[in-house]
Amino acid sequence: MPTIDLTLPHHRYVIDIAPGSLATLGPAVRDVAPHGRAALVTDANVAETHARTARASLEQAGYDVTFTTIVPGEQHKTLATVAKIYDTLLNAHIERTSPLVALGGGITGDTAGFAAATYLRGIPLIQVPTTLLAMVDASIGGKTGVNVPQGKNLIGAFHQPRRVIIDPDTLDTLPARELRAGLAECVKHAIIRDARLFDFLEQQHEHILSLDKPRLIELLERNVRIKAAVVIEDEKEAGVRAHLNLGHTFAHAIEAGTDYGLYLHGEAVALGLVAAAHLAESRKLCPPGLLPRVEALLRAIGLPTRATDLPDDDCLMTAMRLDKKVAGGRIRLVLPTAMGEVGIFDDIPVDAIAAAWDALR
Repeated sequence: MPTIDLTLPHHRYVIDIAPGSLATLGPAVRDVAPHGRAALVTDANVAETHARTARASLEQAGYDVTFTTIVPGEQHKTLATVAKIYDTLLNAHIERTSPLVALGGGITGDTAGFAAATYLRGIPLIQVPTTLLAMVDASIGGKTGVNVPQGKNLIGAFHQPRRVIIDPDTLDTLPARELRAGLAECVKHAIIRDARLFDFLEQQHEHILSLDKPRLIELLERNVRIKAAVVIEDEKEAGVRAHLNLGHTFAHAIEAGTDYGLYLHGEAVALGLVAAAHLAESRKLCPPGLLPRVEALLRAIGLPTRATDLPDDDCLMTAMRLDKKVAGGRIRLVLPTAMGEVGIFDDIPVDAIAAAWDALR
């Protein structure tokens, strides 16, 4: 089974992709964080499906496990939830060398990861993603954080995990809507770096949605390698790592503008990819066939390409101006220049951005 090495100047970890690996979680954690106590953080949904297996494996490996759940949903990815995790860690006397295992989707990984980054100024973090989106994106690269009313992920820290353990079998319990949402990040990776991956998604998305394991594992490996390569090149998003934000400036504005309750993150990303492709095509930054191809694949997957319920442009533009990538007051956008290639632009007129929003309505 695939193992991807992610080596940074001051940190190295591996990303394991193996069916059934949740049952051997304990020994894998002990390899990188051999302490007597461990914290297991998950959400209320995953607690009903996979937490028992994870906890049993940790206990069999000799850990005294402190277990806590958080409420799922972007609305609860907040500092209040982080404070609840802090209380759990403090009450259990979790120490600086005790591992925190984040078991769940991107919301759990980001929130628990931020707690791990800041509790006692940083404790070992193990990412165990159980959604496709978290497997191919959120669990890799060390970004952690929470939302605030002004925008998404505006409070956070870089905190690289000690290990990422991906068990594709956990996707068997993932709702179909969540699986489709995760594929939006795969489409994003293809647009920014791998035209052949886009071909693969066009040809194999039906098999992937039916959880065909060989194709699913191939999808996971190809996407993880892309994400890992970008992180290795640019750990702290000083350059090319910003490419991973293709569609996300639009997506984060959609999520904030709809109070994080209308769209899943991947669904908002799908809309953001359409807006970015429309903007690139209207500015003649990419070939004219790219937009219809992106829209066709997203529709085939079952992701939205239009949204009639968006807030007005003033609300959306305000959210975009609060984006982390804004520099010198300019909105910086990642836009496709060809299939498999993107660029960063900070000179796009406001009326052109507004036209991209209108294209979604």
